[in-house]
Amino acid sequence: MPEVINNTLYVMTPGTSLHLDHDAVRVYHPDREATRLPLIRIDHVVAFGGVTVTDDLLHRCAADQRSVTWLSGNGRFKGRVVGPQGGNPLLRVAQHDAFRDQARRLATARCFVAGKIHNTRQVLLKAAADASGGRQEALRKTAADIAEDLPTLDSTDNINVILGVEGQTAKRYIAQWRNLINDHSQVPAPAGRTTRPPQDPVNAALSFGYGMLRVAVHGALEQVGLDPYIGYLHGIRPGKPALALDLMEEMRTLLVDRLVFTALNRRQLKEKHFSEHLGGAYELTEDGRRTYLALWSEGRRREWPHRHLGRGVPAATIPILQARLLSRYLRGDLAQYVPWSPA
Repeated sequence: MPEVINNTLYVMTPGTSLHLDHDAVRVYHPDREATRLPLIRIDHVVAFGGVTVTDDLLHRCAADQRSVTWLSGNGRFKGRVVGPQGGNPLLRVAQHDAFRDQARRLATARCFVAGKIHNTRQVLLKAAADASGGRQEALRKTAADIAEDLPTLDSTDNINVILGVEGQTAKRYIAQWRNLINDHSQVPAPAGRTTRPPQDPVNAALSFGYGMLRVAVHGALEQVGLDPYIGYLHGIRPGKPALALDLMEEMRTLLVDRLVFTALNRRQLKEKHFSEHLGGAYELTEDGRRTYLALWSEGRRREWPHRHLGRGVPAATIPILQARLLSRYLRGDLAQYVPWSPA
């Protein structure tokens, strides 16, 4: 019922309740044997739809700076509780100043999109290396087309043009899903990206993965003392974690999309792992979420090259490493933010 992955407790089964039991969390479900886990092993709690957290456990988590996040069944962010804001307030002042400085905002937004373009190309080229014929040709052509958008980023001083480049990259990439998901998969590639809610199994798996990534990135930003809601690429709106969404852009395709497409192609995720609801909405079943989290756990242990650091790092550490690099840039210790790229 509960899964502890890299010190994050995931609880998925509806009807489950989490209680404080001295220095432990007790996971209770009326139809299953209760589980007791020491709090010292847990840095974050992630509760999916239908899971309740008692007040005494929430108060203890807040006092210990242990975050509690609620997600819907398809991984959509619902809410988050954390203790008093940490970090240096001067860093957040620098973050806000950079947003108000048009040149610095544009420079930072360019870096996020450049990182996304570079890593999207890595996914396409890796898939092309394992493909043949027309599929290989289409993947390589799209990778080349996406690369041609990079000079536009350097030549513009308009945030809308940068957003347009990001959108064009996404459009070209999504058009290649039919070639990234091979004939061995039980689940066909959809025509496009759908959310709120996802309208097919592939989008349901991607949305769930992005929810996991958002938890990691949001927590990393708070850990270094940045405000997740003041970003540079995504527009600022109430309740929208613009900076978390910004930082996710360079990580989505390699840490989530590649995992999903590989799992579908290897039939680790199958039709039985998804359920369709009234109106055509799809989400992972409980077994599907459990399967995904096992793959996510394995993926977080994988070591990736980090070009800027010049060494390999576990995937689980990439959000916090990038949050620290971003904070160094905002404080003026780095001339520019360097997005993560393995090559």
